[in-house]
Amino acid sequence: MLELRPICENCAKPLPNNSNEAMICTYECTFCTECVNQILKNVCPNCGGGFENRPTRPKLQLLKHPATTKEHFRPIDNETFKNKLESYKNIEPRER
Repeated sequence: MLELRPICENCAKPLPNNSNEAMICTYECTFCTECVNQILKNVCPNCGGGFENRPTRPKLQLLKHPATTKEHFRPIDNETFKNKLESYKNIEPRER
C-alpha cells in the first residue's frame, strides 16, 4: 500500500492525499510536479526511474489506511545528481 508521503523530498512543499501535484517513482520517492519538471527532468535522484502522478486514496479508505506523517526531506545534491541526470534524461523511463 502506498505511504502517501506528506511533502516533496526536495523542496518540502506540502503534498496531502488530495494534491494534484504529487509525483512518485516506483519506490514511492515523492516530489512535487515543479521539482520533477524543472529540476529533476523526470529522473528520480534516488533510483533513476521516471515519475507518475500519485493516486489519491478515497476518503473512506483514508480513514482505515491514513497517509504517513513521516517526512522524507532530502534535497538533491546538484553535483551528485548531475551525473545521473546526464545518464538518463534522454532515455524514456520505461527504457532505463
